[in-house]
Amino acid sequence: MRVRNVAAVLACGLAVAACTRVSAPGSAAGGASAAPAPNSFTIPHTLRIGDSQNITTLNTHLGTALSLANIASLTAAWLLKTDIHNRPVPELATVVPSQANGGISKDGLTITWHLRRGVKWSDGVPFDADDVVFSTNAVLNKANNEVGRSGWDLITKIDEPDKYTVVFHLRKKYSPFWPTFFSTGGANPSILPKHILGGLPNINNAPYNALPIGIGPFRITKWIRDDRVEMEANPYYFRGEPKITHLVYRFLPDLNTILTQLQTGEIDVWPYVGTGYVDRVKAIPTAAVQEFPGFLYGHLDFNMQHPVFHDLAVRQALRLAVDRAAINRKVNHGAGIVSETPITPVSPMFTSLALQPFDLARANALLEADGWKRGADGVRAKNGLRLSLVVTIAAGHPDADALIEQIRQTWAKIGVAMQVRRYDSALYFALQEQGGIIFSGKFDVAFFYWGLDPTGSLSNEFACDNIPPNGENDDRYCNAQLDTALESVLETYDPEQRRADVAKVQTLIDEQVPQIVLFIRDDIYAYNHDLKNWHPNAIAPFDQMQDVDI
Repeated sequence: MRVRNVAAVLACGLAVAACTRVSAPGSAAGGASAAPAPNSFTIPHTLRIGDSQNITTLNTHLGTALSLANIASLTAAWLLKTDIHNRPVPELATVVPSQANGGISKDGLTITWHLRRGVKWSDGVPFDADDVVFSTNAVLNKANNEVGRSGWDLITKIDEPDKYTVVFHLRKKYSPFWPTFFSTGGANPSILPKHILGGLPNINNAPYNALPIGIGPFRITKWIRDDRVEMEANPYYFRGEPKITHLVYRFLPDLNTILTQLQTGEIDVWPYVGTGYVDRVKAIPTAAVQEFPGFLYGHLDFNMQHPVFHDLAVRQALRLAVDRAAINRKVNHGAGIVSETPITPVSPMFTSLALQPFDLARANALLEADGWKRGADGVRAKNGLRLSLVVTIAAGHPDADALIEQIRQTWAKIGVAMQVRRYDSALYFALQEQGGIIFSGKFDVAFFYWGLDPTGSLSNEFACDNIPPNGENDDRYCNAQLDTALESVLETYDPEQRRADVAKVQTLIDEQVPQIVLFIRDDIYAYNHDLKNWHPNAIAPFDQMQDVDI
């Protein structure tokens, strides 16, 4: 959902916060201005967030929605969180394990977690290593409908030397351990309370999934499905109660409704503002805007089970027939980075790849040479297969509608027909076991955003063993050469070697085109200017909320 000058972004390096653009209330740019008068609609110490993405569960083990990740960042139990510079910082762990501090063994096969003492769950029950061991076993329990087990399936043994130490023994090195193992750095599972869930054969239908307890600064008090999640300050939070006392996370499926409610003061924060709305939120006199490069990228996924996509020429032609620069300019209002790789330029794992051009003549020539002939209706066909594709998007997103319309027009010029289907976001991103559109493969082409692993690993998306229901490879793409390269990324802790391995992965994906990368998205946050001390990062924007107030 973003596009911007790549050189300027690269100059930001890893210190993303230093590159944040903050627009003063009612301004179109981030210039200095006098402090605005307080808003009449502000409710002291009550924060109201409006999000377009609905959810089907409040258990992070069973869902991947970005809105769920935000709620869990505020409420759930995590070993690690992330700071303003997107770096891992201790939460329930006392230190981030590394080979330098002895937390990772010299052979890379043992990871030791040292846990905080004196911590309580939000129901007042003490937390200890038993919870971490139970939660790890929950991920590994095949009876649980876990989102994925990549990385977790490398754990061969779990030791608990005492109630505040847990040791993971791995059968292979695993460099993305920190965002994977109970960290907010992705759509990852949180630590679960053994005292509530320990006696169940599986967690799939536990009442906990609708009213979980955690160890965050807030605790959930109510979930009204399809409407909102209500939270209050957690009196047991080990860092002390936050300044915000009440928090409401609303699900508003239509972006125009979110815009209106931000204008009228019915919500205080719009996370991940649609790029087509950037100019409008910057013009709201009662709001401020933060904008910076992030780890989300917009893309078109091909369902590789569809026979037409077995033909590389088709995938290449479809990419050539997408005018990404125009989409960025017309739909995104320049709020992003046109990219050939899914990895953001603010990541140390980024590799610059030459952009494939928008070239309708070349796309037509590729298809013609490969035997795809136009029929009487203008749609190309070969061996009984027609290039008539079902394209899916989440409902209620005018910017996505505009993006898909741009692509429909250019694909029509190379003999490709498109049927667009829109789904409520809760169903769109639900797990395969819940009939979710993406994970069940009920599409030919799907448009949405992925939030990437900050270590540069792309195994969750492209490894053969992560095809649903075993993971998040919704392209259902499997390539032996790519699998080998993905494994190399996972097995090295050395950042220079990992950078070289990630570069190879990015090149292979670019060559094989299992998806079309459209752009790296800017993280855009519009919020009530009375909100103070909120500094969202590019991985988990609600990780550091202790001193935030309104």
